Formats: sequence, structure tokens, C-alpha cells
Amino acid sequence: MVTTIQSEPTTTVPGDAARLAATVGFVREQDATTLLPLLLPGLDGPELRALLECCRFSHAALLVFPGDQEALRAQLADCGLDPAVVPQPSVVVRQRLAARHLRDAAELDVRILRPLVLGSDGAHRTVEIFTLSVPPGSPLAQIAEHERLWQHEAHLAFEVERPDPLALRGLCAVLARHGALADGGGYNQHEDGTVLYFTAPADSKCGYRRVEIYLPGDHQGVLASHLEEFRARQPAETLLRQLTGAWATQALAVFAELRVPDAMDTRVATSAGTLARAVGADEESLARLLRYLATLGTVAADHDGFRLTEIGTLLRADSPGSTRPLALMYGGPFYQSFAHLAHTVRTGQTAFDHLFGENHFDHFARDPELALLFDQSMAASARMFGPLTTHPVVTAASTAPVPRTVVDVAGGNGELLARLLTAHPRLNGVLLERPHVIEAARRSLAAAGCGERCDYQVGDFADVPPGGDLYILSRVLHDWDDDRCREILRHLARVMPAHADLLVVERVLPDDDSPSLAVSWDLHMMCNVGGRERRTDHYARLLAEAGLTFVDRSPLPLDATVLHARKAITETVDLPGQLPLTGDGEAPTPGLPPS
Repeated sequence: MVTTIQSEPTTTVPGDAARLAATVGFVREQDATTLLPLLLPGLDGPELRALLECCRFSHAALLVFPGDQEALRAQLADCGLDPAVVPQPSVVVRQRLAARHLRDAAELDVRILRPLVLGSDGAHRTVEIFTLSVPPGSPLAQIAEHERLWQHEAHLAFEVERPDPLALRGLCAVLARHGALADGGGYNQHEDGTVLYFTAPADSKCGYRRVEIYLPGDHQGVLASHLEEFRARQPAETLLRQLTGAWATQALAVFAELRVPDAMDTRVATSAGTLARAVGADEESLARLLRYLATLGTVAADHDGFRLTEIGTLLRADSPGSTRPLALMYGGPFYQSFAHLAHTVRTGQTAFDHLFGENHFDHFARDPELALLFDQSMAASARMFGPLTTHPVVTAASTAPVPRTVVDVAGGNGELLARLLTAHPRLNGVLLERPHVIEAARRSLAAAGCGERCDYQVGDFADVPPGGDLYILSRVLHDWDDDRCREILRHLARVMPAHADLLVVERVLPDDDSPSLAVSWDLHMMCNVGGRERRTDHYARLLAEAGLTFVDRSPLPLDATVLHARKAITETVDLPGQLPLTGDGEAPTPGLPPS
């Protein structure tokens, strides 16, 4: 049996009781082995076997509109379903109905219940019933009439019992290959489940236009990719979301500035009133901010209030790897200067300098609070690059017969160097930085338990100490134009021993112009810093012109890359004037003036 749901509405619309009975019969008689070939015509044997190993047919769904709960229980009983099943709130369908009918979601009390159905094969499945109560004379009657006609929420569903990321990618790839299109989805915190909706292929023979893939648990990454694919097919919505991106930046910055994440729990929801009193905010305004942040996945909302998600915990001040300083920096001075991007595009001049009347080095150096904030943002950024501690060059240095020395040039407050020394007790360190940063670095490395293995040198790039075994430039070169990059690299080439290695950490532009955070940071560097991101071959050229040889590259998290270089046989020692230090952060470090 295949359900009679049509791709176009019919003039005769079955009532809720008839549609419910048909859906129950469908669930009893079907299974994944028979449904998948109907859903995806052209599915070959290996693909079918892979899908059957990955997921199972779990339910078919429909939306009904009982006059009251008593009427709903009677319909369930008539179909042999348990009338005592307790409905739960349905977040995803409520949002879809609100968007489709231009209604406030708060007006729509959409519920979901899943009575059990025993399949003809003996498997336990369910009928997923969405309900929206529409009493006689209700203004929601037009919604019910439209939804019965079009059956937008009717779908069949497959559950992935063990949602492995690799298996999920394969599943989505097979669906896309056979013509299924992303059609929205969401996370339901009431039942801790993620749903991915697809439009069935045009040649599907299963009788349903929509397919759900259900994933137990919260899978924000998979959901975000799926929704991005869906929105790409909605150009007006996509453009509107892009145009309002600045709102997200400010909302996150204010969320962090008021320390709201520190007052929230990740498991138990807290009311907006309680949070407002805790952080000294207006209750209604804070509630509206949190409601917006829920659409970004930073918090989760339910009838008890708001709770912090895994994403939101990164904005806690005391969270390991806290990105709170970055939120304040991107929502502060860099947000202000980005408003002058047009000046940069028209003139080629840095918008930050145009707005503040001085370059970022001098501006940060004049404001102790901004300087401290930037140093903290550098530390937050350095935590993102933990895998650098296992890079083969670092590992080789740490296993050498004699202790080796790592020189971190413009290493900020020592967060990255501390990670390297902590991971490898046989390594010693040298940190080259500005005077006030050196003091912060001493405290940071001492707290990490490796201060005794580190020396500190105040100076600029002309003062890079000789004799090191491994030199690190972490997000330094992207602050400068090509001429200054060559000067920095020539200073290193002059002092590096023949056996020494150089690791350059940057966000490298992709060779094929594929999406990458490096592309975004390239615009940021142009507008706010006067620097740029580069491709691998560009860096290789700069290294060669400075007397260094590019060896290889390895990926790091967040679209970063570590470039490995060594000293060329012929050394370049042409040294122009000194340069202020900067680097090891998401944006330029305030530096010393050139001497």
C-alpha cells in the first residue's frame, strides 16, 4: 500500500479521521527495504545496503486540527492507537506554520505525539501526529483548511540510531545524488532530537513529498550545514540574513559584555527576569535579545526561560578557551571601523586609520584597557591551535637527544608558547615581545608551570635571538604588506641556524576560491589593519625572496594552516630598518614604533 498524498491539492479534501487512518495503515505495512527504492528511484544495490545499515523507517507524520483534546483522543482510539499518549510541544512545525501563514509563533500551540504502531514485520514504529487545536469559530480555521489541502507537514521519516558524522555525510550525499533537496529542519530541546527535512525527488513513487531524517541528540554542525544548503535555494531570505549579519555581531558582543552567559546554566532554563536581575538589565529588553540569540543557537529557549548551549558557553569569562575577548573586540573598535569599509574600497587606505586618525598600533597603545583586551583576545585565539603541539617538527624537536629551544616571535602573552612547553617538557622557550606584554607572559607561563624553562626578550623583529632550533610566527605576516613581510623573514633568515625550522601560522586563502574563513579575514585585514591573507604560493614566494625554503603545509582548526620552512642554502642578509612587533592574535598587536 502507498499513501494517496498528492503533489498537488485535490478538490476533495479528506477529513482528519480518514487521513489518520490511512497513515496508520501505511506505517503498519511499509518498511525501509520497500520504501527506500520507492523514495529514491535509481538507487543501486550498494547504496541501498549502505542506507539500510545507517537508518530505519521510523514513522509517517501528519498534521490534524481537533476541536479539543477529547476529540483527538476519540480519533486515536478509532484507529487502534493509544489515546493516553501525552503530547509534547513541537518547535519545528510551529515555526514553519508561523512563517508560512505570517503568524506569531506564540499564537500557535502546536503539539506532537507519537503513538506506537506494530508493523507487519513485527517492528515497533510510530505515527507522528502534529496537532493544532481549532475549536469551532476559531480564527485558525483558515490555517487548518489550507494545511489539509496541501499537507505540507505530511512526511515519512527515517531514524539514524547512531549518528556518526561520516555516516551522516554519506546519507545526505546519497539523498542529494538522487534528487532530494534540503527543506529546513531544527532542534527540539524538549526531546533532545535534531531533524533534517528534505523534499522528495520529483520522480519519487513513495507518495510523500517530504522526508525527515531524525537524529537523536543535538547536532548543531550538521544542522547548520543542512540549513545553509536550504537557504541557498531561498535567495531573498539568504540576502536578508546576510544584510542583518551586523545585528548578530552586536547581539553577541552585548551578551558577552553584560556577562549574561556567566549567569546561565547549560541544563536548566532560567527566566529572563532572573537573568535581568543578575546582570542589571531590563527584563523585557534582555528577553528579546535572548530570543534573537536562540535563532543563532547561542541559547536555547523553552517555557521556563533560557539555557546556554555549547556555543554560548564559549562566551563565558571563565570558560576554557573563552572567546569573550574576541566578541568584545569584534563588537567594539573593529565593528566601528568596518562601517568605513567603503573608504578602504574607494581609496585603498585602511578604514581604521581613517576613523581613529592613527594606526592600530598607536591607538591600542594609548588605551590600556584596549591593549589588555587585545592581549586577552590573542590568548583566546591561541587556544584554538592546540594541534600545533603535535606537529611533526615540534615532536621531532622535543625528542632530540639534547633540549631544543623554541623562539616565539611576537608571541603575545605566551599562551601558544605555554601550550608547546607544557606538551613537551624537554623544550625550552624564548618569547620576544613588547615590555608590558612580557610581564603578562611571565605570569601566564608561570601559571602554566613552565616559566622556569622560558626566557623573555624585549624588542622588535630586528632583535630576534639567534641560535634557536624552532622559530614560530603565529599570525604575524598577515598584518603586513609584502615588503614588510620580506623584511621580517630576512631578519629570521639572518639569525636562524642552518638546522633550524620555521613554522608560520596563518589563515591561508584556498587555491580554488572555495569558502574559507581566510576570505573573511582577508577583508578584515584590508579594512582594519592594512595587511592581507595570502595563498600558499604567495607565502612560498615571500619565503624564497627572504632566503628561506618552503617545505610543506598542514591544516589547523578554524581554517588555519601551519607552513613549514627552512633556511635556504644561500642566505639573504639585507636588513632594512626595525619593525614593531605584532601577531599571535586575530588582529594586529599594538607594537613598538620603528626605530
